[in-house]
Amino acid sequence: MSRPYLNDPYVKEVLFHIGIGITLYLFEPLSKLYFMIFMIYSLWWIITCPKAEKTRAVLISCAYISGAEVLFRMTDGGIAYEASKYLVILFMLMGMFFRGLSGKGYPYFFYLIALVPSILVASMTLTFDANFRTNIAFVLSGPVCLGIAALFCYDRKVSHTLLHDLVKYLALPSIAMTTYLFLYNPSIKDTLSGTASNAATSGGFGPNQVSTALGLGMFAIVVRLFLKSPSLFLKLLNLGILGAMTFRAIVTFSRGGVVAAILVIAAFLWILFLRSNTNQKGNILGSFALFCIAIAITWTISSNQTYGLIDKRYANQDAQGREKQDLTTGRIGLFMEEVDGFLSSPFLGIGASRVKNKRVEESGHHLPSHNELGRLLSEHGFLGILIILILIIKPLSYFAANKRNLFFYAFFAFWFATINHSGMRIAAPALLYALCLLNVIYENPAVHRQLPAK
Repeated sequence: MSRPYLNDPYVKEVLFHIGIGITLYLFEPLSKLYFMIFMIYSLWWIITCPKAEKTRAVLISCAYISGAEVLFRMTDGGIAYEASKYLVILFMLMGMFFRGLSGKGYPYFFYLIALVPSILVASMTLTFDANFRTNIAFVLSGPVCLGIAALFCYDRKVSHTLLHDLVKYLALPSIAMTTYLFLYNPSIKDTLSGTASNAATSGGFGPNQVSTALGLGMFAIVVRLFLKSPSLFLKLLNLGILGAMTFRAIVTFSRGGVVAAILVIAAFLWILFLRSNTNQKGNILGSFALFCIAIAITWTISSNQTYGLIDKRYANQDAQGREKQDLTTGRIGLFMEEVDGFLSSPFLGIGASRVKNKRVEESGHHLPSHNELGRLLSEHGFLGILIILILIIKPLSYFAANKRNLFFYAFFAFWFATINHSGMRIAAPALLYALCLLNVIYENPAVHRQLPAK
């Protein structure tokens, strides 16, 4: 019997990444080979492809490594902890070399320059036992990645088709990660430990980063569900992937990535609905009904598998059902410490990574910043205020003059939500911020005109 849907490239890519997840679980050292093959292939593609394809090669390579970053960290696949951010920076710089950049993006030159004084201040404020290079790289690799990516993407013309491809390549590594997580931790009930974030259900890695990466994947699959699922088979396939991905994100017990996903998906669906005609709105409402049913079933299963602990987690209760005093699990306290750092040194700040260094001195705990806005204020002083203004005002003003990017608010919401609960630990918020600045061009179908008779 003929099965034409198995010939769909997307279906083949999904199956391939399910296979990657299985392979990494069975033989984790292959993760390094996976990383090296990706890196070498991407570099070769960017260097050797025709000039007209350079932008596509750079952006897809960046999207894929950003989607796969947490999986590589989880399986010890990267050549360095921050390797994915460094690759995004390298790919973007190669893109600038081959394709140039827009002079209109000059505010991001200032943004990058404004990061430098914090390094000089840190050279005087970090304690002797702090590893200067490692600490600086940890807090500034994300902001530098954002600045370089923004410079490359600013006002760069890309097709609407390429934008959809970028979303797809953000999703595919999350499918591999979801597969890996099911194999790593098939029984949630056997690894419950209260209502705190659970590393055992997160592949043995940081629940915050895992839920953030899965939240990004959830958004990308929702885009596929609403815009790239013309057949019932593809709708059911994407609903199944979404349900599995959402379940694994929920049972990390880390709320940040799930809440961010909800905000991003809501932003996307709202804009999609507003921009659609009457017939399209009917289709959207039909898909939305299926989406709501799938999410309700997923939450019910999650609640059952966690003996109701996940309900208490999202109700801000402990395992005994007692109300917790701090909804943010200590993040407000960390943010106030950063505000105090700004007030103590408002001109140039206390220096890059000094916030974490001070916490080690005072409490012995290695607690990095969870809020990028607070870190910018404390470690960069008044320059941090200027940086924040650039980051918020520039993309909004650009979108006001160029409204063709259907995903603008979703990308912007992901960046803003993520930096407020997870900082810039991963490359994804930097890349999605930069994608807000693309100049999206809708492809016009070819028009065939009849030549006049002679």
